[in-house]
Amino acid sequence: MTDVTIKIRNNGPLLVQGSCLITDQDENVLSDSDKLVALCRCGLSGSKPMCDGSHTDGFDGALNPPT
Repeated sequence: MTDVTIKIRNNGPLLVQGSCLITDQDENVLSDSDKLVALCRCGLSGSKPMCDGSHTDGFDGALNPPT
């Protein structure tokens, strides 16, 4: 049985679901629940490390880039 599932969204955030603890570099708890959390991959979010949808500003996170 999997406790945590991380789904990579094409051109979007990492979706983390399951019982996990997310802390910052100073050990401050950012998330401690079983609910779905979206983590920023583009670096444009104003609420890092959480995604706020800013990736629509030209972020290309294609999982299968053209060859």
